[in-house]
Amino acid sequence: MKHPEVSLAAVIGVAHDSHGEEIKAFVILQPGASLTPDELIAWGKDQMASYKYPRIVEFVPSLPMTATGKILKRELARRTTE
Repeated sequence: MKHPEVSLAAVIGVAHDSHGEEIKAFVILQPGASLTPDELIAWGKDQMASYKYPRIVEFVPSLPMTATGKILKRELARRTTE
């Protein structure tokens, strides 16, 4: 969320063959942003502890939310298993 080209983000754990679980970020970019997933991963690697930065980034137009604005992470998890 601190990257200037990121509007909103949510992270979840996804299955990984050797590590058990890996970090995946779903990101909404600011209008006109030209950031790539690899650039965001590299930025996160520089800014966060090694166990915190996402290894997988997916740009999305919107995130599933409740009526009160809470992100529905179970819906994001369902997207990765389908």
